[in-house]
Amino acid sequence: MKVKIHKEGQDFLIVLFLVLVAVCVLAFYSIDYKSIPIIITIVCLILFALVMNFFRLPKRHFKGDNADGLSVVSSVDGKVVALEEVYEDEYLHTQVMQLSVFMNIFNVHANWVPVEGEVTYVKHHSGRFIAANLPKSSTDNERSAVVIRLADGREILVRQIAGAIARRIVTYVEPGDKVDITDFIGFIKFGSRVDIFLPLDTEFHVKLGDHTWGGETLVARLKPLSGNEHSAQ
Repeated sequence: MKVKIHKEGQDFLIVLFLVLVAVCVLAFYSIDYKSIPIIITIVCLILFALVMNFFRLPKRHFKGDNADGLSVVSSVDGKVVALEEVYEDEYLHTQVMQLSVFMNIFNVHANWVPVEGEVTYVKHHSGRFIAANLPKSSTDNERSAVVIRLADGREILVRQIAGAIARRIVTYVEPGDKVDITDFIGFIKFGSRVDIFLPLDTEFHVKLGDHTWGGETLVARLKPLSGNEHSAQ
């Protein structure tokens, strides 16, 4: 099966391949004990395979029904490490439910848009690079916040968070963009996490410890607004 590589990794993989080839060639020409260059070559092949695996981009398709635009699909592959009520103080300024999915270096690191709507806010924040599975990483680490307004006027905040190894967050969307769950919100290089902040009455379909698949796993369903609530929006 042909492996598709994410655009964020194409140049990096070319450079890495050339460097590893140079290392292997140098090893064979400069080391007399031939078993050592063979071992170095095997290590280089394993390293290249791991990095290629990190940048892979599988085809994803949400098989559920999102005709009403109220489905929330996981932004990333990974493990649910937080599902709790918190006060979101950057943009929403209200009590919400926080769903956090942690990605290790073996997960696909493309980030999908979790809901259908219009992007109203994008902001990058400098910060630390502590382990992304820790609670403080959500507010202390390098991160990028994206807010999406649904058709009913409610807004969902998605936060891309760098980890202990990650050093670059890429966000593709901009304010005014119309997006849906087939679009990419961005990419985070190496271990990291994504938080989604949702209304308190959201019906969740995952629990702590569950594994999610970006662009495929239904993580939650938003409750429809009543007529009065919709008018207030």
